[in-house]
Amino acid sequence: MEKRLLGKTGMNVSVLGFGGAEIGFENAEPAAVHRLLSSALDAGLNVIDTAECYNTSEELIGQSVGHRRKDYFLFSKCGHAYGFEQPDWDLGMLAQSIDRSLVRLRTDRLDLIQLHSCSEAFLKKGDVTGVLLRAKEAGKVRFIGYSGDNQAAQYAVACGAFDVLQMSISIADQQGVDSILPEAQRRGMGIIAKRPIANAAWKEGRKPSNPYAHCYWDRLQKLQYDFLQRNLSEAVSLAMRFTLGLPGVHTAIVGTKNPDRWAENVTLLSGPLPPPETASIRARWKQVATSDWYGQI
Repeated sequence: MEKRLLGKTGMNVSVLGFGGAEIGFENAEPAAVHRLLSSALDAGLNVIDTAECYNTSEELIGQSVGHRRKDYFLFSKCGHAYGFEQPDWDLGMLAQSIDRSLVRLRTDRLDLIQLHSCSEAFLKKGDVTGVLLRAKEAGKVRFIGYSGDNQAAQYAVACGAFDVLQMSISIADQQGVDSILPEAQRRGMGIIAKRPIANAAWKEGRKPSNPYAHCYWDRLQKLQYDFLQRNLSEAVSLAMRFTLGLPGVHTAIVGTKNPDRWAENVTLLSGPLPPPETASIRARWKQVATSDWYGQI
């Protein structure tokens, strides 16, 4: 699997990373997660991204591949008081959450800890960022990042405190391509694309049952990309290659519970998307998107 340097972090990351939300929220069985993550690592994936609030995700990852810790870069997020009595973004809770993530993930250091969709107002106070910086100084994390979109993401880039930005980027989520990516790239930040194929919201030919994908379904009905009429594998390939081909994007986070999916995903990344196809997708977005098509958190 292709590797790219994650900005100024110097981490040589695979272009596809594993997203741990699905296994946590759907209470996947430990044995199934072991097969899933082992197959991902064996296929060349070396990024695992999770969060404190993804239910059992951190524990499952630690149980399954903690013994292979040298084989992957480990990213998590903090900010939501999942399991703590304090409110979201409480400074003491944030520090406790980072320590708990280390225990759950069976590691003594995270490669990246990210503020989990923190508001611009909290970012401007600086206190929450300070908690991450102290964790870095203590050797608990190597790098710090922000995961989020829109004005908060713009501020996170401009403030200069973060090494990495994780944001929504896809054929149905391009607001930040012009407003955020260029400055992040100029500053040498690592860029992680979340929701990189817009949750494949088109795949069933009807509005998805998962409300999380409804916004993308609605947008795609208006965008009417011709390539989404092709077979699913080809359409997914084009969508993923579009995202990974945007300047500054280093890795894309995808989730699955199918252990065979990783080898399949590698075959879908058959080289960069030809510039005319990328230009066509960007032009269609600029023609159709309205000012309220914000990045989806």
